[in-house]
Amino acid sequence: MKLFSLFFIFLVIVLATNYINAFTRNDFQEDFLFGAAISAYQWEGAFDEDGKTPSVWDTTSHCYNGSNGDIACDGYHKYKEDVKLMAEMGLEAFRFSISWSRLIPNGRGSINPKGLLFYKNLIKELRIHEIEPHVTLYHYDLPQCLEDEYGGWINRKIIEDFTAFADVCFREFGEDVKLWTTINEATMFAIGTYGEGVKFGHCNVTKSINCSTKNSCVETYLAGHNMLLAHASASNMYKLKYKSKQRGSIGLSIFAFGLSPYTNSKDDEIATQRAKAFLYGWMLKPLVFGDYPDEMKSTLGLRLPVFSEEESEQVKGSSDFVGIIHYQTFYVTITYQPGPSFLSTINKGFYKDMGVNLISNEITSSVEDPNPWGLEHDLEYLKQSYNNTPIYILENGFPSQHDSMLQDTPRVEYIKAYIGVVLNAIKNGSDTRGYFVWSMIDLYELLDGYMYSYGLYYVNFSDPGRKRSPKLSASWYSGFLNGTIDIASRDITQFQSNFSGSSSSRFVVTFWWAEKD
Repeated sequence: MKLFSLFFIFLVIVLATNYINAFTRNDFQEDFLFGAAISAYQWEGAFDEDGKTPSVWDTTSHCYNGSNGDIACDGYHKYKEDVKLMAEMGLEAFRFSISWSRLIPNGRGSINPKGLLFYKNLIKELRIHEIEPHVTLYHYDLPQCLEDEYGGWINRKIIEDFTAFADVCFREFGEDVKLWTTINEATMFAIGTYGEGVKFGHCNVTKSINCSTKNSCVETYLAGHNMLLAHASASNMYKLKYKSKQRGSIGLSIFAFGLSPYTNSKDDEIATQRAKAFLYGWMLKPLVFGDYPDEMKSTLGLRLPVFSEEESEQVKGSSDFVGIIHYQTFYVTITYQPGPSFLSTINKGFYKDMGVNLISNEITSSVEDPNPWGLEHDLEYLKQSYNNTPIYILENGFPSQHDSMLQDTPRVEYIKAYIGVVLNAIKNGSDTRGYFVWSMIDLYELLDGYMYSYGLYYVNFSDPGRKRSPKLSASWYSGFLNGTIDIASRDITQFQSNFSGSSSSRFVVTFWWAEKD
């Protein structure tokens, strides 16, 4: 069975690799957006300048005595340089987030004029260079004062405060911003921050994870519930006050693992559907149909919050699109007992509630597991199960050890493969409207700090000036966007001639994809 499965996966990758050699930018609709992404804390730096107050991410990064985003890429001071790099690359869109505590330092109330000016200038710079801004309102950086006051997302007070913050953003930036995401990867944020979550926002390393003594087995779902209500509140307010004039769209994003049965047994097929209910349906079923999946309701009982009839109507239909964050594919099984997985490491309670085993590619040392067909399966599943809701792929990228190389051939192959399967999904009817590489430049990463990077541009974090240098992937993406290259393996050789150092073989990368265990 394993031998057949391994052969099948290898065949799929070979076919996908052959297919992706045949497409160009012109194969996508003209209004499809190709972009790259960052977030405020990971890019801006200037953590205590010009009126900004601490966010929970500031606090947490210092709490754990590791690296931090105090300076990060210094994007706060170097944004014009970065926008120029985007324009030179031919980037069509740029996804970034707004630091709540930079714009509204006390979490509510007075606007910080210098914070407001920074974001206005950034958006203006993007528009001057004809780059579409895609703004995420919340990317993990809750003002610390609100966390201290009432515990953040586990308290319903967050709904009013988040809606007021969103109102400021819509009012001040909405004439130039037509794409809004309310909350970044809400599913993973709830799993990783609350309950047994680690290092995503709570600065308490001794936090109990004992369900019998604390609310850790409730907090994950309570936080997720409040995120849905806050999203719906902000979205409905936008549609009432701003949409007719500004003509923008608003959505919520989720972390979408690729999920596939470990074997072709009926049990593993059922396990995969259960995993999809917990990892996709948790947020998407309320957004599309107004309530949580039956699998979650029957398993969690009273631990799962209940929507009132009015809340159900508010949440249902509140997303014009769904943002997808995709990096990794898991194999799902009910019988096999693997070692700890990523999800079981960050939240044992949620993993136990889900009740299935997730097996990742054991060859890879990082969370990311480059199996592009997993994303294609995601898009097909979302098309069939959730009324073909419009989708933007807001993050997809490949990590490498920082300082490893500018000639990042594996990253080129990765991006190329994933863009290829996105095109395949679109041709099969998926209403996917954009693809954003994570990340535009090397950033401070949530779990890895500065050890691993995803950037199209290298940042020298030892240099006080944070010098940027283009990687091979930046040159390839530019050529693809500008239509100056054919998508074929010979183009990699062409780009390699412009960079120094040795390269990695594309066949090694393909074999890596094919390895399952």
